[in-house]
Formats: sequence, C-alpha cells, structure tokens
Amino acid sequence: MKYLAIVGTNSDMSTNRMLLQFMQKHFSAEAEIEVYEIKDLPAFMEPDEDSEVPEKVTELSAKILNADGVIIATPEYDHAIPAVLKSALEWISYTSQALTDKPVLIVGASHGTLGSSRAQAHLRQILDSPELAARIMPSSEFLLGKSQGAFDISGKLIYADKLLELEEIFREFVLFTKITSKLLEEKALNKKAKKYTWQE
Repeated sequence: MKYLAIVGTNSDMSTNRMLLQFMQKHFSAEAEIEVYEIKDLPAFMEPDEDSEVPEKVTELSAKILNADGVIIATPEYDHAIPAVLKSALEWISYTSQALTDKPVLIVGASHGTLGSSRAQAHLRQILDSPELAARIMPSSEFLLGKSQGAFDISGKLIYADKLLELEEIFREFVLFTKITSKLLEEKALNKKAKKYTWQE
C-alpha cells in the first residue's frame, strides 16, 4: 500500500507531524507512507478560467491521485481544523477533485485531553462534501491527547494503550483501502459493461 500522509498544520513544532513521522517508520513493513507538508501552498483564491493552478497545488493533486489512500493529521484550533488545511482542501475541491473516492484516514493530536475530536468531526464534514467526496473510513478516529508527552526523544509513541489503538486502526484502514479499491474496480467494470451493452 502507498499512502500520502498530510500534515494538517503550518506549525514548525507539531505533534501531528511527529505522529505521522512515527506512523511512517512504525508501519514501514506494511505500507509506504510519504509525509507531505502543506505549509508551502499558497492561500486559496478561487481560480478563474484563465488563471493557472499553482505548481504546489498541482503537485499535491498528483500525489493524492498516485496514492492508494490518504492519511490526514489535524490539530484543533477553536473547535475546527487549521486554516491552512481548509485552504489546501479548497484548492483540491476547485481544481483536480483528486480526493473523490479516495480512502481517507483521519488522525489527530492535541495538547489537551480530548485530542482533536471536534476538528476531526469538522474535517469529516468537509471531506464528505460533493466537491471532495472522499471515502472516509467509518466509525474510526485516532485521538492523541496530551501529545506533548506522547513521544520520546527518538520520536517513538510511548503511550502503550494509544500504540495498540493506532495499530488496530491502521490495520483496519489497510483493509478498508483494499475493499474500497475492489468496489471501485467493480463499479468501473459494470459501467463499462453497460456502455457496451447500450452500444450493441
């Protein structure tokens, strides 16, 4: 499996980035995970017909399209996702729509005890919009609270209960990715078969 892991913040000191970097190493035998920064994307501006899509936006779209699935790590700012993540998703919505039918796993870390629960709910609403239409893994969320003390000096997640939870959720996501891919393949084949039947 090949996953694109999006750091949903422009903070230089982010435990969400640390979480994705840990996942990249910890699950390296099960999947190839590329950690991607969106902090260099320009702020979203609704493009008109004559404007060119920024290079960084085109790059992000290509990486999403080439991945089997996407992992998004979001902090929580005032019960919502950061503006930089919303901006990145707006670019995708208005240009490539690369997240359509793409399996997505949402994770999040925060300094508080509740993790990023409200931000994750907010992100689910956005990803479920018609212009994005991502395939969000249902009934699963990984909330890492008290994240400032969650990693040791080498970047390893030291909360044993959270490590077990993350391993279980990641295994479920790999399975969800495979099932989604198979369903989409069958959908495409059925659509193709109907087209040929109609032509006959």
